[in-house]
Amino acid sequence: MRTRVRGWRWRENPLRRRSDVVAAWTALAVAVLLLVGAPLAGVVTARWAYDEAQATAASQRADRHSVQAEVVGKGPDRQPTAGSGRTHAYRTTVRWTEPGEGARTAAARVPAGARQGDVVEVWFDSRGRNVTPPPDDVSVWQYTVTMGVCGAGGAAALILLGHSVVRHVATRHRLAEWEEEWTRTEPVWTRRRWA
Repeated sequence: MRTRVRGWRWRENPLRRRSDVVAAWTALAVAVLLLVGAPLAGVVTARWAYDEAQATAASQRADRHSVQAEVVGKGPDRQPTAGSGRTHAYRTTVRWTEPGEGARTAAARVPAGARQGDVVEVWFDSRGRNVTPPPDDVSVWQYTVTMGVCGAGGAAALILLGHSVVRHVATRHRLAEWEEEWTRTEPVWTRRRWA
């Protein structure tokens, strides 16, 4: 029957070695870092990601504008298979009217299923190139949460990696201490004398 004595590494006793104390303090530090440090790293990373995403979205909103354009070009001959579950945009010619400039025509990406004569929303940048719409609030929050989770997970992985390295080194020291003590104790126990 095996019994465990809680906290034996913390109390003074003749069986406790320096490597046992290091292992106990390391376990405490790892617990604190995992419970406090990793979430804090996730929050800091998420805050940075949110500020970055908000700045990017604001910059893109200032640079991009949308127009309601009529599809005048021909769509693809074959539509994607229905079983794929994804809608594929395709490039075609669209026409719209801008105030003060008259009718304009350009090549732009339109949603799958758009046919000639359909009116679609198309985004352009300040140079007149067709671009994707700027990120909305949902996209900003998805990016923020993803980066926060990755930051917390990365911190936790780094903490656990450091803990495994410390445990490996402590185990090597513990085995060396045991070997040294056994070298001194073994002749007394076995009554063997070394030459």
